[in-house]
Amino acid sequence: MNTSNVTISGLLLPGYETILTEGALKFVSHMHETFNARREALLAARDERQKRIDLGEMPDFLPETESVRTGEWQVNPLPDDLQDRRTEITGPVDRKMVVNALNSGAKVFMADFEDANSPTWKNTIDGQINLFDAIRRQIDFTAPNGKEYKLKEETAVLKVRPRGWHLVEKHVLVDGVPVSASIFDFGLFFFHNARQLIANGSGPYFYLPKMESHLEARLWNEIFKEAQRLLDIPSGTVKVTVLIETILAAFEMEEIIYELREHMAGLNAGRWDYIFSIVKKFRNHPQYTLPDRAEVTMTVPFMRSYAQLLAKTCHKRGAHAMGGMSAFIPSRSDEEVNRTAFEKVKADKKLEASTGYDGTWVAHPDLVPVAMEEFNEFIGTGKHQKEQLLDDVQIQGEDLINFSIEGAKITEAGLRMNINVGILYIESWLMGVGAAALYNLMEDAATAEISRAQVWQWLHNPSIKLEDGRAIDEALCDNVQKEELAKIKDMVGQERYEKGRFREAAAIFDHLVKTEEFVDFLTLKAYDAID
Repeated sequence: MNTSNVTISGLLLPGYETILTEGALKFVSHMHETFNARREALLAARDERQKRIDLGEMPDFLPETESVRTGEWQVNPLPDDLQDRRTEITGPVDRKMVVNALNSGAKVFMADFEDANSPTWKNTIDGQINLFDAIRRQIDFTAPNGKEYKLKEETAVLKVRPRGWHLVEKHVLVDGVPVSASIFDFGLFFFHNARQLIANGSGPYFYLPKMESHLEARLWNEIFKEAQRLLDIPSGTVKVTVLIETILAAFEMEEIIYELREHMAGLNAGRWDYIFSIVKKFRNHPQYTLPDRAEVTMTVPFMRSYAQLLAKTCHKRGAHAMGGMSAFIPSRSDEEVNRTAFEKVKADKKLEASTGYDGTWVAHPDLVPVAMEEFNEFIGTGKHQKEQLLDDVQIQGEDLINFSIEGAKITEAGLRMNINVGILYIESWLMGVGAAALYNLMEDAATAEISRAQVWQWLHNPSIKLEDGRAIDEALCDNVQKEELAKIKDMVGQERYEKGRFREAAAIFDHLVKTEEFVDFLTLKAYDAID
C-alpha cells in the first residue's frame, strides 16, 4: 500500500495531521482500490432495478434466497456492552454534541457522519478528531461562553454511521477518482480507533445506512473482513446495526442479516428514509401516492407491517430490533407544546416496546428518560426482548406495499409544509448544519428528502390532485414557494436572511422538484455547493 496515488484538495488545518496520517491514507486507498468497483456496480444495479419498477415490476421476497429464510442459523454472539440498547441517542459529530450525547444517560450514542451531518470537509475531519479524542477521554473543552464540557465517568457506548454507498468524498482522490464516502468515513475511524476501543473494553461498532439489497450488505461484510485482516484484529470484532430504511431492503431483511451474521448486532426501523424510499421508488406510479407526511404514522397498516416484520426477523435470528427516531426538541418557553409532544413520544415508544423492540432512538437528551421509561416497563431487569419470537406476526409481501391510508389527503397545507421545510433544511445544510431544529423537531436529510420527493411526484403525475380538486402544477408550486420564502424571511429576520443561503436553497429545491429526471438524493445536488 502507498499514498502516492492519493490527492487531498481539502484545506489541511492544524490537527488534521492526527487523522490524515500516511498509514490511514494507505488503509483508505487500499480499501477503495479493492472495493470501489463493486460499489459502483451495485449502484448501477440500483438504477436497473428502478427501471424495472417503473415498468411495473413490484418488489417481493426473493425466490432465489428462500433457503436463507427457511434455514436454521443465528448471528454470532454479541459483546456485553451491546446487550442493553433500550435507548440510543443520535446526532452529528461536532464536539459539543459528542460530549452531550455520551453524557446523556442513553445506552448508545450513534455519532452520525451521514444524514445529521452536512459533509463539509471541516465537519468531516473535525468529526473524526472529536471521536478520536472522545475514545481517549481527551475531548473536554471550554466553549467561548465559558461553559465547560467534560465526559462523565460512565458514558454511552459509541457507534458510528458512515455516509451511504451513493456518496463520495470529493476532497480525497485515489488515482484521480473521488474516494467512496462510506469507505473514507469507516476507514479513518476504524484505522485510528479499533484497537483503542478494544483496549477500552468495547469495540468498533457501526450503523450502516440506505442499503437496498443483501448484495450491498455482502460488500460491507467483505470490507469488514479485509479491514480486520489488515490490522490483525479478530474477524467478527466489528459489530453493525443496519438501518432498514428502503422499501427494497424490507424484502431482504433476513438475507441482510445472513450476509452480515458474523458482524451483525441488529436492524433499525429508519422510518423517515423508509417513507422517502417509498415515494422515490414508486414515483412514477400515481396509484401508490402517499398523502401529507403528517398522515404517514407508524400506526398506518403498511408502516405497522414493516415494523412488525423487522422485529420478528431480528428475534428469529438472535439480533436486536431497534425502533425509530423521536425527533422532538423540547421548547424552552412553551410547556403546552412540550406536554403534547411528550405524550406523543411516550405513545410511540410504548408501541415499539410492546411490539417487542429491544430499544429505540431519540434526538435530544431530554427524551432519553421518556423513552427509557417505556422500555423499562417491558424489558424490566433484563437487557432486551429477543426471547419474544413474535410467532403470531404473519406479514406477506403485499402488506408492505399496500399504501392505502383511510381518509388521508394531499392538502395545500401539506404542500406548503413540504416546500417550507425543504428550503429551510437545504439552507441549513448549505450553511454546514446537518441537524436542523425546525418547528420543535430535529430534522435531518431524510425529512427534506420526503418533502422534495413528494412535491416531485405530485407535480409530475397530473392525475394527483389536492383534496379540493386543484391541480398541483408549476404555477401553484411557484406561488407557494414565493409565499413560503416570504414567511421564512419574516421568521428569521432580514439580517439572517441576507447572510444566509435561502435563495440558493430555494433554487436547489425548485430544480429538484421540476427536473424531468428524478434526482436520487438531494445531497448529490447540494454537495456541489458546499466546501
